[in-house]
Amino acid sequence: MIDEPVKPLLKVVLADINAEVVQAWRAAFADTPEIEIYQGSILDQQVDAWVNPTNSRGRMDGGVDAAIKRYLGAGIQLRVQRAIRDRFDGSLPVGSAVCVPSGAVNPKYLISTPTMEQSAQNVSETLNVALACAAAFQAVHAQNDEEPGSIKSVALVGMGAATGRVPARVCANLMWTGYTLFNDHHFRDYDDLRSTIREQLDDLESSPVEQRVRIRPPRSRR
Repeated sequence: MIDEPVKPLLKVVLADINAEVVQAWRAAFADTPEIEIYQGSILDQQVDAWVNPTNSRGRMDGGVDAAIKRYLGAGIQLRVQRAIRDRFDGSLPVGSAVCVPSGAVNPKYLISTPTMEQSAQNVSETLNVALACAAAFQAVHAQNDEEPGSIKSVALVGMGAATGRVPARVCANLMWTGYTLFNDHHFRDYDDLRSTIREQLDDLESSPVEQRVRIRPPRSRR
């Protein structure tokens, strides 16, 4: 009898209108076949949650932020900023995230995780993309701990690849690293997530951007 492959508990979709980002994802996630990759808008993805790469204040005034706000309505920014105010005293650190009801059927939730502190900030020389990606998955699991099974599928865009000026290849590699780190490590909270990622990727941050390739951190059983 041949064992059938185990389906992942969480469906992960990567979607972006930038063909270069999509191509870089296909290379970075080549050995991660459970990840679905599409060229197109995240607004077209039928999933339980969208991940919105934002700024620390939750201002949805440009890029993917603005597109999502137009789609979901102005109230989504108010919900995101209220969650940031209530849980993080008004400023969401890079490597943290909030998950709020979207007010729509699709998606049911919006996860906001900052790749930058301010709007339109160049983060190409940072590990912010890996931090934001891992934080997004931490938010998914936190929501599912609170309401089991509430998020079974999630869609992400190319984090930092537009406004943040992160090169497509670096964006894809850092997103792969953030995804792998989250799957390999159990984080108690966002503080633990940030300190672990920075410890694991310290050498990567000090290397030139063009030399940043996928770094697989030491495995740790969840």
